[in-house]
Amino acid sequence: MNHPKAPDILISEVGPRDGLQSVKAVMSSAHKFAWIDALFASGLREIEVASFVPAKLLPQMADAADVVRHALTLPGLTVMALVPNLRGAQAALAAGVHKITLPVSASQSHSLANVRQSREDMVKAVRAIVQYRNEVAPHVRIEAGISTAFGCTLQGEVPEDDVVWLSASVVEAGVDELGLSDTTGMANPAQVRRLFQKVRAEIGERTGAAHMHNTRGLGLANCLAAYDVGVRTFDSSLAGLGGCPYAPGASGNVVTEDLVFMFEAMGISTGVDIARLIHARQALQQGLPGEPLYGMTPQAGLPQNWRPAS
Repeated sequence: MNHPKAPDILISEVGPRDGLQSVKAVMSSAHKFAWIDALFASGLREIEVASFVPAKLLPQMADAADVVRHALTLPGLTVMALVPNLRGAQAALAAGVHKITLPVSASQSHSLANVRQSREDMVKAVRAIVQYRNEVAPHVRIEAGISTAFGCTLQGEVPEDDVVWLSASVVEAGVDELGLSDTTGMANPAQVRRLFQKVRAEIGERTGAAHMHNTRGLGLANCLAAYDVGVRTFDSSLAGLGGCPYAPGASGNVVTEDLVFMFEAMGISTGVDIARLIHARQALQQGLPGEPLYGMTPQAGLPQNWRPAS
């Protein structure tokens, strides 16, 4: 029996979490279900569908458990959720997620603003979450996302040695993988190559995803720089929706449509059907009427005689 070849890279869609928590409007559960279905139909096989946080802080995520339960009906989809603390992890695991993401900030100022804990306290929290996971759901993977790894609008420069230290600390605490996030859109390609190489030298193959923002127009260039040094998982958001609400000036996740087009045009397969991906924008627009949608590829269209790698 011939099995389909696995894609060369993994595109991890974060729009239903990172995107929706950054807009003022609240998308209905039914519209979230339809949007996630459309993303899945395009070939995306890892989607961060929600974050488990108090509804009074992020009303956009009040239906997180319902969204997870719907996403679990899609065969072959890795259902992810972000959790900031043990209580959130308990709720996410109870809902049945396949993978949880923990935001751990390299910037002390951002850590206090985002999760109201110091970096050192977040490492302790990671250890407690890992221990709980090991007891109740050992099959669930845990990813730490090192936010503000490339700079912070609150603190300014974030020393690379701090990022390496924090990466080693959370890996020692037991996470399965660790990604680097350009939360405030400050990164440049040379910096991306250098920092991913430093972190990989410290923690090895647990080095995971690149989560880049397009705040200054360098999102795709930074993703390509990360690919050049061995990164094979990339976070992105349909139509570029998103940005951290606790990092002033943060905006613009990398546009999934443009990211898929770039890699496919280079002969690097993503497993995503770009025409269906662009079609998924309709479901997003129906759920958030009037919200600006970004992306160059959907506007320009595909070139003549387009032949994707997939």
